[in-house]
Amino acid sequence: MKAQSAVVMVLFGGTFWVLGTFWYQALGVLLFETTRVRYWMNFLLTPLVSALVCVGVFRWQQMPSADWASAALLIALPGMVGEAVLLSKFTSWMPKMQASSAGEYSGFLFATYALVLAVAEAFTLRAR
Repeated sequence: MKAQSAVVMVLFGGTFWVLGTFWYQALGVLLFETTRVRYWMNFLLTPLVSALVCVGVFRWQQMPSADWASAALLIALPGMVGEAVLLSKFTSWMPKMQASSAGEYSGFLFATYALVLAVAEAFTLRAR
């Protein structure tokens, strides 16, 4: 992967995390603290949408499939670090949500990062 592409992936990952954090600050209470159906729909759809967005970025950057796993990791790292900080002060960062929602929120995050990384890895393995 070119150095410029690596920088783009990290910057995209940071931006994606910031926008997602603002989204869940505003709407998290509706998605995590109302009905189980809403929670599970969010739990299933967000990882899929996130993976599709990442694939779109890889294609937009005309990145060879062999580089997708590395690129996905570069996208994920800023968010994973940010989420570690956010979860350590959950009620400060997500003031509308109850502290008890932190576990469901973190499980949802793990699922999202796992699917994005797994999809990228699958494409990388297929390319080799």
